[in-house]
Amino acid sequence: MADITVRGAGVFGLSVAWALIARGATVHVVDPAGVAAGASGGIVGALAPHVPEGWNPKKAFQFQSLIMAENWWAEIEAAGQTSSGYGRTGRIQPVMDEGEDLARARATGAQTLWQGQATWGVTDQPPAFAPPSPTGLWIYDTLTARLHPRQACHALAAAIRAKGGVITQDDSPFTGPTVWATGHAGLEEMTHAHSRMVGTGIKGQAVLLDHDARTAPQVFIDGLHIIPHADGTTAIGSTTEREFTDGTTTDAQCDALLAKARALMPALADAPERARWAGVRPRARTRAPMVGHHPFRAGDFVANGGFKIGFGMAPLAATQLAQLITTGENTLPPDFAPDMSL
Repeated sequence: MADITVRGAGVFGLSVAWALIARGATVHVVDPAGVAAGASGGIVGALAPHVPEGWNPKKAFQFQSLIMAENWWAEIEAAGQTSSGYGRTGRIQPVMDEGEDLARARATGAQTLWQGQATWGVTDQPPAFAPPSPTGLWIYDTLTARLHPRQACHALAAAIRAKGGVITQDDSPFTGPTVWATGHAGLEEMTHAHSRMVGTGIKGQAVLLDHDARTAPQVFIDGLHIIPHADGTTAIGSTTEREFTDGTTTDAQCDALLAKARALMPALADAPERARWAGVRPRARTRAPMVGHHPFRAGDFVANGGFKIGFGMAPLAATQLAQLITTGENTLPPDFAPDMSL
C-alpha cells in the first residue's frame, strides 16, 4: 500500500494514522511542534455525549464513537504500553429547579436511543464526589467517559511507533496522499482559500488540581466540566474565548474558572493547584467536524474541527476516514464533508 502522510500530531491526526496502520498502510506523521503541541495537549478530557433527544446523524455518530472508545483505547494502550487515562466512569449532574421533568424525559429517550448500551437516569442517591443539588436529585449517565488528552496523544504516538509508523518534526515532503489534521491553522488556511469563513480557533483555559477522586464519575455543573483523572488529579475546564491576543497564556479568566469550581464543588475547596493550561481549539463553521476529501488539495484529505468533541469523535471518524482513504468507500456522515459551497 502506498505511503500516507498525516500532517498534525493531535488527536485527529494520530487517530487517523493509527487507523491507517491497522489497515496495513505505511504512515508518516509530521508535526514540526511535536506530539500534542496544540489543542490536543490539554488537561480536561470529558468524553461526554449529547443529550438523548432531538436525535440526528451527528448525535448518532458520536454515540457510536463513544461506545467503541473503550476497546479503541485499550488496543492503543496494549500496543504502546502507555496509559491514555481512559475510563468510562460516567457523569453526575445536579437536577436544577424545574428540571426534573426534562431529565426524566431524557431518561426515557436514552432507553431507545442508547440501545441498551448505556443509561441516563435520575437518582436521589449521588456518589460521594458530587455537587449539591437544589432539588435533591441528580442525573447519572453511564455513557460518559474520561481520558487525559495529553497522555492519550502520547499513548497513540507510542502505539503508532510500536507498529512501525514514523512520527517526526522534520517537515520534509513524503510520498503518497496527505491527511491534513492541522487544527485551527488548517481551518484558517482553508478560509484564505475560500470566499467565506471555514472555521476558526476558540481559546480555552483549564486548571489541574491535586485531588484524587479517580474512581468517581465526572461532574457537569453550570457549564463546568470537573474530571477526576486516573493519575489522581482533577481537571477543571474550560473557558470559551472567541477574542484573544495570546492563545497559549492563562489569565484572570482561569482564576474565575477555579473560583467557580471551588464554590460549586465543596470537595475541591482546599485542593492544591497543580497546573494551568491554555490552547486554541479548532471549530468548523458548521460546528460539525470536517472529515473527508480536502476541498483545495486534490487527492488529499482533511480531519479537522473537533473543537470540544474531538476526542469523543476521533475513534469512529478516524476509522471511517481510513476506510475512505484505503478503499474509496465513504460512510462518513454527509454533514462532515468539507463542503465549500456553504
